[in-house]
Amino acid sequence: MDYQTITLEIADDIAVVRLDRPDVMNAMNTQMRAEIGHAVREAGQGARVVVLTGNGRAFCSGQDLGDEQDAANMDLERILRDEYVPMLRAIYDCPVPVIAAVNGPAAGAGANLALAADVVIATESAYFMQAFTRIGLIPDAGGTWFLPRQMGLAKAMGAALFAERISARQADDWGMIWEAVADEPFEEHWRKRAAHLAQGPTRAYNAVRQAIRGAFEAGLDDQLMLEARLQGQCGKTRDFQEGVLAFLEKRPATYEGR
Repeated sequence: MDYQTITLEIADDIAVVRLDRPDVMNAMNTQMRAEIGHAVREAGQGARVVVLTGNGRAFCSGQDLGDEQDAANMDLERILRDEYVPMLRAIYDCPVPVIAAVNGPAAGAGANLALAADVVIATESAYFMQAFTRIGLIPDAGGTWFLPRQMGLAKAMGAALFAERISARQADDWGMIWEAVADEPFEEHWRKRAAHLAQGPTRAYNAVRQAIRGAFEAGLDDQLMLEARLQGQCGKTRDFQEGVLAFLEKRPATYEGR
């Protein structure tokens, strides 16, 4: 695909998908949603970590209402079902870890695009906002699923109803994201985080994601069985063999992701 609204950079096992409509704060239109989904699916087949970030001063300001000829009469159900769902599933189902490097404001569907990632790292000047009720809507793009799981029911309900800005520092304190870090050097920081994952035991990371996600739906016995099954699979990988050998030889492990 010839990308027009994003850029894709792959180097050193790290794929960087950069939203690239800075003139509208990286608001998502139909083309961008298709391109994000395509890029993440492509990157997940070759890279060992995928990073989502934005070009310019924003991460993503959500749905581009200005891109619609008749925004007040959009078929929102169709747009969510046919455009947002495939994009979000590409991120959630990616076979390698996905980092959202939130370089600036993340509002509406843009906030929930970030929350679809496995790890969210935000610059301290960034903020998140569930802006939907300001125009008579509910949180979408996975917001009603991600929010209560990542910040608890009380905070999720308040965020959805009041539609107020949540600073990156608040999001960090509330457990909504992994960390809020200084604006400078933000990109250097998230690239170091990405490099750490790119050099790690990729199959174990994927199993971690399955196990942690499964905990919200499973009882204790089922979760213990899931742990046993996934751990058994990890125990048969070359990375496990290398990790044990490196531990015994008191040296850093060199993981191959298999």
